Amino acid sequence: MKFNTDVLHAEQLHARLTGSYKPQAMAHVSPIYQTSTYVLEDFDTAVYLNQHVDEGFVYTRFGNPNCDELEKKIAHLEHAQAAISLASGLGAISTAVMSIVKAGDHVVFGDVIYGCSYALFTKVLTNLGITYTRVDTTKPEEVEKAIQPNTSLVYVETPANPTLKISDIAAISQVVHKHSGITMVVDSTFASPYLQNPLDLGADLVVHSATKYLCGHGTVTAGVIAGDKERIDRCRMPYLQCFGAVLDPFAAWQLMQGMKTLGVRMERHCENAMKVARYLEKHPKIDRVYYPGLESHPTHEIAKRQMHNGFGGMMSADIKGGMDAVRIVMNNVKVFSLATSLGNVDSLIQHSPSMSHFDMSPEERYASEIFDGQVRLSIGIEDADDLIADLDQALAKI
Repeated sequence: MKFNTDVLHAEQLHARLTGSYKPQAMAHVSPIYQTSTYVLEDFDTAVYLNQHVDEGFVYTRFGNPNCDELEKKIAHLEHAQAAISLASGLGAISTAVMSIVKAGDHVVFGDVIYGCSYALFTKVLTNLGITYTRVDTTKPEEVEKAIQPNTSLVYVETPANPTLKISDIAAISQVVHKHSGITMVVDSTFASPYLQNPLDLGADLVVHSATKYLCGHGTVTAGVIAGDKERIDRCRMPYLQCFGAVLDPFAAWQLMQGMKTLGVRMERHCENAMKVARYLEKHPKIDRVYYPGLESHPTHEIAKRQMHNGFGGMMSADIKGGMDAVRIVMNNVKVFSLATSLGNVDSLIQHSPSMSHFDMSPEERYASEIFDGQVRLSIGIEDADDLIADLDQALAKI
């Protein structure tokens, strides 16, 4: 089946028939299992399920029917053996990373990644005796140079937040898998499974902040990890079990409803973003537009080869006049909301240097092309002409 059929119907279970249980009603939309625990049939079943939590439901921290359905959907869309859902994108990232690294290890990650992911590698893992090297992951040869005998993880974010750099997943995978014992993780949040499938290109695990495009409506925080069953089982037990970044049933249910429109939403996000990017690229008060769909973007050719169905709804732009100009624009937009998230049906604007990437020093930010006058735009599904008119009137006030 094609994407929009898959996202609606794949792994959808209208009822679960187990043992002698027969449902009284066949709900078209899966019910919400808003319970912390489950009644077990007998002693032997209780013992077995507590030791094999992936085969049934015992306690919601270990799994529940709503998360199970979501995980099967994600695994299907990412062409993975299995998936696991978590309470936030950072819950997914940190659980995936901690399931791989140990004291004394070395990790390689991109010079442009989400600010809290950067903090995880530079402020948390270093306290556990783990070293790191930042590289430009758009250059696989730089990844190769950075690998050390104790490297256990190569972490790639593509498209990268906030400069939309595109890294060649297949090329990096070839570099990584020449070495034994290294796991490659790709954060594909900006793309969603509609635009990109990292596992098909050689990644070992893919993570998403499901808060963003997978949900699409700004109603939940959630994260997902997808990959082979062995790695996902390790993420679940003991790491999710012990860290407790558990997605609750209602949030999983909401996420499932949001995902039903992922394909049609992404089509409109991509269409609108291209129009806005081309408008901004010609605007006299804009220095540079960072959008992989533009021919001027330095990694446009990689994006054309690696992404399918479009280039996404995210972009950044450098406004002439620095922070003062940014303040004027952000205080005067009417349709765009000043908010730090992304991937919603409605358009959002933020100032990356002082919001999502404030943990980085100015020197680190400038080296990564995150400049003081840079705004990040999450282009929604409104009429593109209205979005352009809103930006036009705000820029006119500079």
